[in-house]
Amino acid sequence: MSNISQKQRLIQNYTILAVECICIILAFILGVLTRGADVSFYTFSRLYITVIACILFFHLLSYYLFDWNANIFKRGYYTEFIAVFKYNLVLIFFLSFFLYICKFAEDFSRLMFGYFFCYNIVLTYLGHLLLKKYFTSVYRRSSNSNKVFLITTSVYVDNVCKKLTNTSEWSFEITGMALMDKNSKGLSIQGIPVIADRNDLFERFKTKVVDEVFIHLPDYSRKDIEEMILKFESMGITVHVNIDYFTNIMAHKTTEVFAGFTVLSYEASTFDYRRLFIKRIMDILGALAGLAVTAVFTPFIALAIKLDSRGPVFFAQKRVGKNGRYFKLYKFRSMYTDAEERKKDLMAQNEMNGPMFKVENDPRITKVGAFLRKTSLDELPQFYNILIGNMSLVGTRPPTVDEFNQYELYFRRRLSIKPGLTGLWQVSGRSDITDFKEVVSLDLEYIDNWSLTLDIRILLMTVWVVVMKRGAR
Repeated sequence: MSNISQKQRLIQNYTILAVECICIILAFILGVLTRGADVSFYTFSRLYITVIACILFFHLLSYYLFDWNANIFKRGYYTEFIAVFKYNLVLIFFLSFFLYICKFAEDFSRLMFGYFFCYNIVLTYLGHLLLKKYFTSVYRRSSNSNKVFLITTSVYVDNVCKKLTNTSEWSFEITGMALMDKNSKGLSIQGIPVIADRNDLFERFKTKVVDEVFIHLPDYSRKDIEEMILKFESMGITVHVNIDYFTNIMAHKTTEVFAGFTVLSYEASTFDYRRLFIKRIMDILGALAGLAVTAVFTPFIALAIKLDSRGPVFFAQKRVGKNGRYFKLYKFRSMYTDAEERKKDLMAQNEMNGPMFKVENDPRITKVGAFLRKTSLDELPQFYNILIGNMSLVGTRPPTVDEFNQYELYFRRRLSIKPGLTGLWQVSGRSDITDFKEVVSLDLEYIDNWSLTLDIRILLMTVWVVVMKRGAR
């Protein structure tokens, strides 16, 4: 991250954080005063300050862990309100939990919670709107923002200017441009004056306020652009060279160093590793709890399986995980031991369009197996796969090797994350889906919209589906 990017990030983060902390304090005080609670010096100095400090601590912790304001300048009025409302739900939940654990709940009424919740939503929402208005309308045009000079040609100028002026970034202002293929000095394009051309480009810089230069010259040779960079470098000006010339690629783009080369990397999906770390912690905790439940049920399930049919209690099958990695998936055996051989005779009855295989009233399933599948108890051993890192609590369904070998190219993208014990497909009526492309669509929807909140929602929906015995195979 450049010095300029770091400056923007610091100003944005700490300003928003300060405003939100002030809103929390004001909302808490207004809630207490509106409720008419006792605000004597002793109470205020001991109890209320302790609670406010705890709320602020949680706010700071969640801010750095979840970074929920990362796209604040891209959110519209309605989206902004929903984001503030959701965050305040989390905040009030934490406050309730804290008061209960610390046995402070008796000193706070439910009405006070309601006042705090409403005041903080209104104050935070208005604070965000005012901040965004200030940064995009006032700060951008002030002397503190970075003054950027654009260098391009008449062929690309309209498209480049449109992108630069419509961006949600607020830390810079385009103050002038140079067209390198013709003399257009004195003209104004989309409100930006043309003040130089190829012949007098560097002469014009002597008297202009310029912090950064943005170069978009895809038709120029590397040597010509390198000479320009060296001259700007000698002047102490930061240079940005656009190397993203592929306009139809929708993947997320990042610039990084790869094996000593500066490259532009394209990724279909990007994930914040802080959130992935939290997801992994959730997986480990969930796996440990799940294995404890599995240990309780195993003796009874094992006995039922053994009495019902000959064969092992556990079933291990080679599956395909993240980006084509193979691993062994474990389940309680729910089929007869010759199930794979008998599958060939049942292929004509396959109800799925695509590489997946599904037959209603599959004759290979044992009586006990049918019960295990209906209650999803057959999947309990997969908590071991989650614990060792082959799978996650929430993800996409891990395909068999046979299914994987039949994949079309775009099917493979569903393997760009770890497979899960449950997922969006499993809680969306899996028994009613007969087209594998619909399964892929749900998996890609999950990947493109992934968040910790979505994972928690799918886990809760999974519990509901299992309890109501919906969608079981």
